[in-house]
Amino acid sequence: MSPRVIAFRSAFLLSFSVVLLLAGCVSTPPYVYHYIPGRTARIDSGYAVAPHTAPLLVKEAIDAGNELVGKPYRYGGGHQNFYDSAYDCSGAVSFVLHSIGRMDTPTPSQELRNYAQGGPGKWITVYASQGHAFVVIAGLRFDTGYGSGEHGPQWLTRSRRADRFVMRHPVGL
Repeated sequence: MSPRVIAFRSAFLLSFSVVLLLAGCVSTPPYVYHYIPGRTARIDSGYAVAPHTAPLLVKEAIDAGNELVGKPYRYGGGHQNFYDSAYDCSGAVSFVLHSIGRMDTPTPSQELRNYAQGGPGKWITVYASQGHAFVVIAGLRFDTGYGSGEHGPQWLTRSRRADRFVMRHPVGL
């Protein structure tokens, strides 16, 4: 093999390794609540209140999340049927998306990594990793908890790391 071919292969392998390394280091920005009047939902007695300027589907998504507040956490909850007595993370996210006509079957977090369109949405963003999912609606996080054990679906303003999560959003939202 000629020195030129060896040099080309070495340069290619080095470039390819750098690309793979950088791809593995890219992380999703953390969720951080920032209240913006007219654009951000707020929490009142544990329930989310949509901003007046939110589109109807966003208000309906918040109403759907509010239906689940107070339900207990159960692994696999909300996956046999959208309507259940307890919910896990992706079951709760699936319920909300189904309630606005954007999901036909309950979907586990791993599969939510490929949901609809990539990146953050204008009003709704699904965060999904291989083992967890939550949704941000009008800037407010709907999650089954973070950092203090398992909880049922609830609205939260507490910041949350999002390493190894991807952001996806319903088309147009």
